[in-house]
Amino acid sequence: MILDLARLLLFPALMAFAAASDLFTMTISNRVSLALAAGFFILAFAGGMAPYDVLLHVASGAAVLTVAFVCFAMGWVGGGDAKVAAAVALWFGFAHLLNYLLYASLFGGALTLLLIQLRQWPLPYGLAGQDWLVRLHAKESGIPYGIALAVAALLVYPETEWVKAIDLARLAIR
Repeated sequence: MILDLARLLLFPALMAFAAASDLFTMTISNRVSLALAAGFFILAFAGGMAPYDVLLHVASGAAVLTVAFVCFAMGWVGGGDAKVAAAVALWFGFAHLLNYLLYASLFGGALTLLLIQLRQWPLPYGLAGQDWLVRLHAKESGIPYGIALAVAALLVYPETEWVKAIDLARLAIR
């Protein structure tokens, strides 16, 4: 039952925290990526994932980390975004990676277009006292891409073996 609760709550909670952190501070702490990686390994071994499958998940994470850090070096994404994307790939493996990357691209593009449009207009006076909103509205600010990464991850997560392995009957209140 504890394993099922961890599968159900850990990943979504960390992704929601990453999105909120990026929205309010324009940064994602390394602790989020480390917690995602540690959570993967703990749940993989506690759930009996085969070593070969663990290695495939690690390869998926390493592939995304490599590409994401090239994007970081080019100035296209932030370092926190690159690490979170790799940690999500670790959880999803190659089986769900393409769906995740497709959704992240679509949501990231929509978020970028939305912020570009909103930044064309002045911030309403009543909202100008909110530091996080002023930072988000500033034209020289980046895009909090962690939001798109989190939304995409939360959209794909229910389709993964992590969720399919949950025994919902045992979690139901009797």
